[in-house]
Amino acid sequence: MDSTDSRLLPSSCNGKHRVRISVDRGGTFTDCIGVFPVEPTAADPSEERIVVVKLLSEDPAHYPDAPREGIRRILELATGRLHPRDAPLDTSNIESIRMGTTVATNALLERKGEPCALVVTQGFHDLLKIGNQARPRIFDLAIAKPEVLYQRVVQVDERVTLVGYAMDPRPAPRESHDGDNIVVGRSGEHVRVLKTPDWAAVRQQLQQVFESGIRSVAICLMHAYTFAEHEEKIGQIANEIGFTHVTLSSRLSPMIKIVPRAHSATADAYLTPGIRRYVDGFAKEFDAGFSDIRVDFMQSDGGLAPVEHFSGLRAILSGPAAGVVGYSVTSFSPSQPVGVVGFDMGGTSTDVSRFGGELEHVFETTTAGVTIQAPQLDINTVAAGGGSRLFFRNGLMVVGPESAGAYPGPACYRNGGPLCITDANLLLGRLRAEHFPHIFGPNENQPLDADTTRSLFEQMAEQINSEMRTRHMLSGAAPRDKTAEEIALGFLQVANETMCRPIRTLTEAKGHDVQKHALACFGGAGGQHACAVAANLGIRRVFVHRLASVLSAYGLGLSEVVHEEQSPAAATWSAETQPPLLARLEELSSAGHSKLSQQGFSESQIRVQRFLNMRYDGTDTSIMVPEAAAGDYLSRFESMHQREFGFVLRDRRVIVDDLRVRVVGRLAEVRAGQVYDELESLQCRLLDTPSTHRAFVETVPVYFQGGSRPTAVLKLGHLEPGDVIPGPAIILDRNSTVLVEPGWTATVTSTQLVLDSTLAANEGTRLVSTEVDPIHLSVLANRFMSIAEQMGRTLEKTSVSTNIKERLDFSCALFDQHGNLVANAPHIPVHLGSMSHAVKFQLERFSDRLHEGDVILVNHPQAGGTHLPDITIISPVFRDGRVIFFVASRGHHADIGGISPGSMPPTSRELFQEGASSMGMKIVDAGEFQESDVRRMLLEEPAQHPGCSGTRNYRDVLSDLKAQIAANYRGIALLGQLCAEYSLEVVQEYMAHIQRTAEAAVRALLKETRAKQGASQLVGYDFMDDGSKINLRIDIDEDGSALFDFAGTSPEVYANTNAPPSVTHSAIIYCLRCMVQSDLPLNQGCLAPVKVVIPEFSLLSPSPTAAVVGGNVLTSQRLCDVILATFGVAAASQGCMNNLTFGIPAIEENGVRYEGWGYYETIAGGHGGGRDWPRGQDGVHTNMTNTKITDPEILERRYPVLLHQFSLREGSGGSGMHPGGSGCIRDIEFLEAMSVSLLTERRAFPPPGLNGGGNGACGLNLWKRCRSGKTAQLLNIGGKNSVFVQPGDHIVIMTPGGGGYGRSE
Repeated sequence: MDSTDSRLLPSSCNGKHRVRISVDRGGTFTDCIGVFPVEPTAADPSEERIVVVKLLSEDPAHYPDAPREGIRRILELATGRLHPRDAPLDTSNIESIRMGTTVATNALLERKGEPCALVVTQGFHDLLKIGNQARPRIFDLAIAKPEVLYQRVVQVDERVTLVGYAMDPRPAPRESHDGDNIVVGRSGEHVRVLKTPDWAAVRQQLQQVFESGIRSVAICLMHAYTFAEHEEKIGQIANEIGFTHVTLSSRLSPMIKIVPRAHSATADAYLTPGIRRYVDGFAKEFDAGFSDIRVDFMQSDGGLAPVEHFSGLRAILSGPAAGVVGYSVTSFSPSQPVGVVGFDMGGTSTDVSRFGGELEHVFETTTAGVTIQAPQLDINTVAAGGGSRLFFRNGLMVVGPESAGAYPGPACYRNGGPLCITDANLLLGRLRAEHFPHIFGPNENQPLDADTTRSLFEQMAEQINSEMRTRHMLSGAAPRDKTAEEIALGFLQVANETMCRPIRTLTEAKGHDVQKHALACFGGAGGQHACAVAANLGIRRVFVHRLASVLSAYGLGLSEVVHEEQSPAAATWSAETQPPLLARLEELSSAGHSKLSQQGFSESQIRVQRFLNMRYDGTDTSIMVPEAAAGDYLSRFESMHQREFGFVLRDRRVIVDDLRVRVVGRLAEVRAGQVYDELESLQCRLLDTPSTHRAFVETVPVYFQGGSRPTAVLKLGHLEPGDVIPGPAIILDRNSTVLVEPGWTATVTSTQLVLDSTLAANEGTRLVSTEVDPIHLSVLANRFMSIAEQMGRTLEKTSVSTNIKERLDFSCALFDQHGNLVANAPHIPVHLGSMSHAVKFQLERFSDRLHEGDVILVNHPQAGGTHLPDITIISPVFRDGRVIFFVASRGHHADIGGISPGSMPPTSRELFQEGASSMGMKIVDAGEFQESDVRRMLLEEPAQHPGCSGTRNYRDVLSDLKAQIAANYRGIALLGQLCAEYSLEVVQEYMAHIQRTAEAAVRALLKETRAKQGASQLVGYDFMDDGSKINLRIDIDEDGSALFDFAGTSPEVYANTNAPPSVTHSAIIYCLRCMVQSDLPLNQGCLAPVKVVIPEFSLLSPSPTAAVVGGNVLTSQRLCDVILATFGVAAASQGCMNNLTFGIPAIEENGVRYEGWGYYETIAGGHGGGRDWPRGQDGVHTNMTNTKITDPEILERRYPVLLHQFSLREGSGGSGMHPGGSGCIRDIEFLEAMSVSLLTERRAFPPPGLNGGGNGACGLNLWKRCRSGKTAQLLNIGGKNSVFVQPGDHIVIMTPGGGGYGRSE
């Protein structure tokens, strides 16, 4: 594209529909590209001209709609004729319009969609309010969950369920598949119709909704993915009544899992009417010929859809998806298949993605708190963009997530805005005010305000220097003062590391090495960060397209039309099922092919991609497997599973959940990756003296690591293909700035700037002193956290059990050479503060008997464990024969033996009854896995105790232990890379610096508390349901140190609510971290100012043989309630995890032994009202846990149960100025005889309010003993009990509400 090209559409083409237009409407800017034929000239032999128009997305003073205005300007540039704003646009020259839009995204983010209603199966009216029951941020005491999208809920008295269940070990279900009320669903599963709706009642309910003014409705019923009759009939009634938009979940997303399906259906009903209005309004801006031109909209899956088929649900990632298509075509070559990471940096956020030859899709994502079940490109968004704000909090430099937005914008925009990333680039000279549009100030004619930016950075430098001196004065490690430039560069380094974390996730989570990729940078700010981000990731080549600032719009022009067909399957892959499954795929292919044929595509333009959604039996982690040669999907599945998860399970059945067909219509021939061919043939010329080149503008000082360097500024439009510019250099284009850093070169091609690193692989070692530095402190805090997160992703990937893989009941952490916690991923809070106890215990236990390659297993509560199912795997990290770090992972294993399945017995009295235990053993000794020792510990030793057995699922426990070992190995490798980059001495010293930073933050909190409370002593207490007292006195000294004294706490109990000291430390460190209220890394420093005194042989420090299973899941919650109330911060939350287990032991029928099975879940409750938030949250996990709950449809498919109700328990929250949140009601009917155990609290003493607030309601556990379909007995079974239920019996769990805060006015 030549900005000096002014050629027009030839007269012979006028009125012949020859202008192709692509429009990407973003949140701040709308980018438009027009492509049309021109006459070649001697100076420019090209036969097509590309014109770019960039304008504000909102500018009502000048135009009502940015896309329409952009198209108008393109038509003027193409024809040389005026197209008046106040007249319908002439369409005679328009061939096609392709558009990506944020209309749906903005409506979702701002909650400005269409008022709608949700129709759902009775008993599930609060399903979307509860969701998966996990809270978004575990350290936020003020729990915030996004509001639901619907205004009203209609409960329909209907019910279907599946016949049989997946966990049944017997070869076939015992009950008959025959009968009038049993049908075969679309997935092939047999469905029992338990209750058909009263259609007259449904009509009346919908009529009431209609009369309230609502015109859009979403319908989502249990198991409608396979049995859609009830949804279809309700949809028919809704249409008859006059609803203008009706969404059926069974049509929109025929996949199992009602929660994401209901979210998706609601989102569609909420968004699509607005999309339709926008499209209709857009069309009215054109003349009557609009209906004759092709208009397509980009969908979230990277394919175009005709305007009449475009829906809100498929529009959420419309703009970012077009960017992925843009770089995938321009930066990837099939002949040189180097994977490409997309880096799209805009004003408020950065989108990262990956392309390795095929567009990579995900099928369940969360956007603005709404879980979407639909094909979307795998795009991760991080809240770091040019407008991201810069902060210094608790000794750390923080970038975002807050953004200055378009208004006021960064400080340099002259609107009184705050310091942002853009300001940092301006101060350092990387962004040139003189070459930036002069559109600022009251008359919109001034340049960027560099003076204000400098003044604010100097103020921030003064603040940071002062705080760092004060914080580290006592340690003797006070840093030297930083200049404003050093501070600005530091913020850029923190921002770059923040943006690198999701890139590592995206590549390594799929089994790819990030260093073996190229980086494609685009978006308005991407070029300024390209080299630095690539260097952080070890990537040595970066592509920056000439149209990088408008690449999403350019990508629209390269995109293809896509139509998808999908159908549920629920079949086991075998020689017998393969032919019918492939036949069904062909039926879907024909249907999709027909749809594109109707749109005018010829046979040669259509290609069909077929997929099976496959998983191993007993897991929920599925893979969308593309078509394989000769239909051998199984081999393809195994190879993909091996690459992504690191293992295959050859003794497991493979289940096909869904069939999917993606039919693609090619609008134009596109040749991918031409830049590689051009690079091979390019005659390159190194510009040793850029100042002599015609593209040279000036030499300016630019600040890099180590100081300011003279840097050439060149104009891209005057550079020729083959020019090679050495760094440092700034290359300017009309809409973007590219920074070529020292150690990099930029090679100019006809379409791209190709940036290559000239540093040797080991030349990038950072020269960092061990002296504390706020910049490196912030960067390394991010790196430590990233390592723990990557360990967690490895564990999640390689584990097999539901507990770890799906419920995410695990934690990973790093420790220094002394066993002190340095960083942990935000996993399960009860694990976090206690793992250090386990590491230190083993360090002392094994002392000089630790060797390289050793891995230790421990779970005993006296050795730093919490309860026995939580097994900790610890790996020492060696260098030159000495331990330099530790890494550890802790996971809750489904069954480790004991007296009951699931190893969570409600009635245990002795530790041995809860399963296998170890004070510490080498599970790997000098690199050799000790399976005989593991088998002895898990199977043989527990079975020696009366009434006990060994683990009931040895195979899965063994696999998960190996997954934990793999996670630790990942941590060791990443720590090794970090030491190679920074040096061992620097990494160890910064581990200490980060702990000191946390200590300073906690000391400041404690000092502030002492001042606010006007007292140095705080007291609090609460009672367990058995009357045991937890007593706490906190003495706070003037220096911010504190004594947490639990004297007066009751003795240990002959039950299982005893909690080992490590649990108490977990509760203290968690509560302190929450009260600090910033992104402070949770580490051992949080406890440095705290001394903890616990009476020996008390409830919180029991004897070595005491049962503790309830201490971890119940007493830990009560501890948090006591601590937060003692600080006066919050009323009590539900104070319980509501542990439910059920299962069937191994059985023998006709001489054949069948394995048993067990299920475990924790259930959400009410969140306490607090001092700083208006009300407690309803139906959410609080404090020491944050595990997800199984989707109702998965629960009923897998186990012989019927979930009748999962809703909020209205009125259970305590009253007050800030009321407590409501608990939940969970009503489960059992379809087979089995044992059920409940381990719960707050059934006797209610969650207390605070400062005059009312108490939350106690929980209640009921057993409905049913005979002949009627309730024969209704029994209160107390908080802790095991019962043996018969078919038809119900267990109803009513979880506690949260206490209220403050007296009601």
